[in-house]
Amino acid sequence: MQKDKFPIDVQFDGPAQCANCGIRDLVLFSSLKDEDFALIHQPIDEPRFEKGEILYRENEPADHFYTVREGLVKLVHKSAGGEEQIVRLLKRGDVLGLEALVGKKYKATAVAIDSTLTCEIPLSVIIKLDKNLPHFRSHLLERWQRSVDEAEDWLQCLRTGPIKKRLARFLLRLAEGEPSGTIFLPTREDMGNMLAVKIESISRVVAEFKRQGMIKKVAAYRFSIDVDMLQKIVH
Repeated sequence: MQKDKFPIDVQFDGPAQCANCGIRDLVLFSSLKDEDFALIHQPIDEPRFEKGEILYRENEPADHFYTVREGLVKLVHKSAGGEEQIVRLLKRGDVLGLEALVGKKYKATAVAIDSTLTCEIPLSVIIKLDKNLPHFRSHLLERWQRSVDEAEDWLQCLRTGPIKKRLARFLLRLAEGEPSGTIFLPTREDMGNMLAVKIESISRVVAEFKRQGMIKKVAAYRFSIDVDMLQKIVH
């Protein structure tokens, strides 16, 4: 893991960094006004996690939030029987670790499935903003509710129905808000886990989508998709 940090022993320029962030409108601080960033005095790390690296583990104390600036992260929950289940996929603009709001332990293990750049925000920063900015509390609750809704939507839309529809929905979701116009395609194992289908079935449908031109490889692990064709499958 590579980590860039605003040093404590020099003047912290984090407020300017956060205020001018290219995805400010998408992330946890989107509700802040320019003058509100003066309340952020504690250094905020910008760690980059390479494929397979862990951001945090299930049952560890939840003392940091993470916002995804680029890349993909999967949340993995281990059942009582030891089986791993991918419960959610997070991409650009998403927030991880909201369990810290109520002082809980992390409910899942967060793993980068692509080279992923994040902002690592200490819980103390959120507590200070919450204490001094009444509107920030409602924003946090909105983000929490959005996470709950997305988790439910994941189960309803991506794990039910014919395999072709599941995969089409999944690919369209990966493409949402992606400025590059291309997507990172997870491994067949991860896609099978996320969509609750066998790896062989995923491989067959992916191959079919490629033959029909709905998925086209543009670089290593990077693909363009035909949104119109995929939407026809979904509808």
